[in-house]
Amino acid sequence: MAKPRFRRRKEDRPQEITEAALAAFAEKGYAATRVTDVARRAGVSKGLLYLYFRTKEELFKAVIKSFISPQIEALRREIEGTRLSAEDYLRGPFLDFAKKVPKSPARILLRLMVAEGQKHPDLTGWYHEQVVAQGLAALRSLIERGVKNGEFRRTALEEFPQIIVSPVLFAVIWSLVFDRHNKLETDRFIEAHVGLILDAIKTKHPEKGAGTA
Repeated sequence: MAKPRFRRRKEDRPQEITEAALAAFAEKGYAATRVTDVARRAGVSKGLLYLYFRTKEELFKAVIKSFISPQIEALRREIEGTRLSAEDYLRGPFLDFAKKVPKSPARILLRLMVAEGQKHPDLTGWYHEQVVAQGLAALRSLIERGVKNGEFRRTALEEFPQIIVSPVLFAVIWSLVFDRHNKLETDRFIEAHVGLILDAIKTKHPEKGAGTA
């Protein structure tokens, strides 16, 4: 049984508040969500919420740091330390990560970025710096490693690692706009896209014995 709000530990409150904020942003959007809405969902006073987060912008950033940043950081560390080949990593751990995004809280935050990002350039800039740029840099390093090791040919993917993550964003947008009319099997779609990209950039090694008399 969940503890009553007044009996929960103080250190639990920031997480409870960010969870409430995510739910409020998902329901109303960023602009329409009020701090009082979040406080009510979290079961705290507005004054107490302000002790942890001074502005709604700080609260939104805390949601990203709580639900998105740890996954990106884990991906970056895993790419740095993996002993898998670049292809095996992209077909394995990366693909598993990518398939989870359209079903995760990242889906909500991506929707907000698309719908309201133009009105809040400071937030989109911060999101790009903290999330997007970090993820792309990690993928670029993996692709460059694959080229250096002779797995991949030199292609535009080195310059544009966005190519390999684009189906994730597409899957999120499709599910938000068209799912009721034509449901997309996002796992198969993302896997097909990644597979096509990797098949296109792989080094074509000659078969053993080819060219011999």
